[in-house]
Amino acid sequence: MSEIQSLNTANGRRIAYAKTDGQGPTILFLSGLKSDMEGTKAVALEAWAKAEGRAFLRFDYSGHGQSSGTFAEGSIGDWHQDTLAVVDQLIDGPVLVVGSSMGGWQALLLARARPGRVVGLVTIAAAPDFTEDGYWSGFSQAQKAELDREGFVTLPSEYDEDYIITKRLIEDGRDHLVLRSAMRLNMPVRFLQGTEDTAVPTAQAVKLLEHVEGNDIRLTLVKGADHRFSDDECLRTIQKMVKVVLARG
Repeated sequence: MSEIQSLNTANGRRIAYAKTDGQGPTILFLSGLKSDMEGTKAVALEAWAKAEGRAFLRFDYSGHGQSSGTFAEGSIGDWHQDTLAVVDQLIDGPVLVVGSSMGGWQALLLARARPGRVVGLVTIAAAPDFTEDGYWSGFSQAQKAELDREGFVTLPSEYDEDYIITKRLIEDGRDHLVLRSAMRLNMPVRFLQGTEDTAVPTAQAVKLLEHVEGNDIRLTLVKGADHRFSDDECLRTIQKMVKVVLARG
């Protein structure tokens, strides 16, 4: 395991990260909502990168893991700023981004914001625009009224403690949507999706594939895999796709 270090950003946040030196491009892992850099996929990919002599970096968004802040105060835009700070201040040269769930949305935002830096993209159960298409569209009128009145609603989670979904998270999410306007990805892209994922349906993965434009974009469906996508076979699939993107980049 790499040593945990800290980056103090211009926004006053302290971002915890672990960086491994090696051959570039640097593989950057972007975790999902309320996940952190100690998750199975992040740690396993780091171990693989070390064995391959590859540069690698994992980190915690603000309000996640070992970074400063609280989850309920954060937003998609805040975590995008955290990602940009990590890329701009901690990584030299090209980046191959691996994004899981909400990290897939963050990966797409990063590719849009730093097209000259991102040379490859691998996503796992990518969840772009989920604050609008998942939360907001799924809220009842009573929940929408509660959100407006209280500033938040509480949702149960099958993975962790209940989620506090704030009005700010929903409204800020609308400023960072990626499926409402054209998006071209001029790099090799591999989307991974489990068919038993109950958090991000397969139809969402197909929607993303059809939306983005590019000459080297593929979607791989793994029958039986769930949203965690963390058993041994899934982890090997992630590594395989990273190798494919490295070879084609």
